[in-house]
Amino acid sequence: MGRRGEPGAGSTAHGEGGEDDDGGAGADAGAWRDREVRDGRCTRAGYALPPPVYGPAAYRDRRWAPELRTAACGTATVLAIMLAVDLAAHTLDPLRAASWTALAMVLFAALFPARVTAGAHWLAVRGLLRERRVRTDLLVLVHRSDGVAPRLVLRDVMDNRVELDPKALTGNPVLWHLLDTGARLSRERGLLRSGGEVLRTLGEHIDGEGVREIFEASGLR
Repeated sequence: MGRRGEPGAGSTAHGEGGEDDDGGAGADAGAWRDREVRDGRCTRAGYALPPPVYGPAAYRDRRWAPELRTAACGTATVLAIMLAVDLAAHTLDPLRAASWTALAMVLFAALFPARVTAGAHWLAVRGLLRERRVRTDLLVLVHRSDGVAPRLVLRDVMDNRVELDPKALTGNPVLWHLLDTGARLSRERGLLRSGGEVLRTLGEHIDGEGVREIFEASGLR
């Protein structure tokens, strides 16, 4: 999203009748208010998340569907085993079956993979119940926490925050490209002052994986 210019003669505060600084005037341009960023802070209300756009303009984690099937199959297998044990022991009744089913649902919720989607200047992470989104061109923080389950944390100027598995980016070069492009804009605007090294290291890893896949596909080692 570009920055709207200050309203001048013949234009209103919402941009009606005026033109953008870039010289274009879209039908939805008046919906955005003027804003400024100074010293990495939002000094005038007006930042807003772009509306979610799916289809050709958005890219999803291509690993999500296989991971979802794995989670569903694993949960179904555990449920079947528990029911089979009860059935073999002649202890299966409606109450126990309901208890095992409820336990399986809790397990599925724990295993449910977050779906990462990105577009121009935004990235979204949808869990089982809700979706969180950030403006990648207005990032103020990028942090990586390593451990049993590594996480990449992103936060923008509106204090929107998402967490995602770095593998969602290493396995999806398009998602990484969209995030990296937005992060570059954030740095140019003086917003992103922490996390550049994290992105650089992640980018080098992704580039290395791409080269390795090319060598393997061509039969080179």
